[in-house]
Amino acid sequence: MTKHLQIQSASGTFDAIAAGPADGRPVLLLHGFPQTAIAWENQVAALGDQGFRALAFDTRGYSPGVRPTHPDKYGVSDLVGDVLAVADALAWDRFDLVGHDWGGAIAWWTAARHAERLRTLTAVSTPHPAALGEAHRTDEDQRRRSQYQQDWRSPDTEARFLADGAAVLRSLYQGKVPDRYIEAYVRRLSEAGALSAALNYYRADRPDAAVGKIQVPTIYVWGTEDIALGSTAAHATENWVSGPYSFHELQGIGHWVPEESPEVLTNLIINHLNEH
Repeated sequence: MTKHLQIQSASGTFDAIAAGPADGRPVLLLHGFPQTAIAWENQVAALGDQGFRALAFDTRGYSPGVRPTHPDKYGVSDLVGDVLAVADALAWDRFDLVGHDWGGAIAWWTAARHAERLRTLTAVSTPHPAALGEAHRTDEDQRRRSQYQQDWRSPDTEARFLADGAAVLRSLYQGKVPDRYIEAYVRRLSEAGALSAALNYYRADRPDAAVGKIQVPTIYVWGTEDIALGSTAAHATENWVSGPYSFHELQGIGHWVPEESPEVLTNLIINHLNEH
């Protein structure tokens, strides 16, 4: 059973869900776009049942208490800083970090900059940023898949997404996400300024986004039917992890792994944590 709570941190107040004993091994989970922390509801509950203290929070822009309006407030240092601020507020000196989509990118950046804070890393869907950058430069398939990132920088994106009962926003989930999650996501992103804040992840310039090799024990989980992230970067990610690493391809699964394949993903996470 998960509980809803708020985390008062140096970055501001984050909405969150949590489960497990207060003194359990801490696991922090980061969601992506366009989701909220409840994307991790199944994993948080299962981890809690296994004795971990699992917490997923609505990240910058999604939490009403941390919703800056300008894209320059969504840089790498801001997003990584929020992870550490939440961990610090919870008095977690070291923790396991799990991230999907944008949460995956933040997790990679955090592991690169603050390896001393992490026990393990689990990246879901999102490849290592350097592997993805190389794919953008060399792979026409990945460039085509990533074109939406430029398109969504357009100032009319919010109106397009929310028109006709948020029809375009709803279509992004490809019929793969349970309706109750979609309704919660749309409700949150329909709040004043929320969708613009979420789109600031795409609109921000990140000159400090370079990421080297990752030293912490890492697993990378990727669905073979991911519409946004192709196989080139997925298979190249192993070149960017110097610590223990394993790659898990989920055949027939798309981008929304936490909701599409919750039991498989949960088992992978728990096995990874138990191994390290």
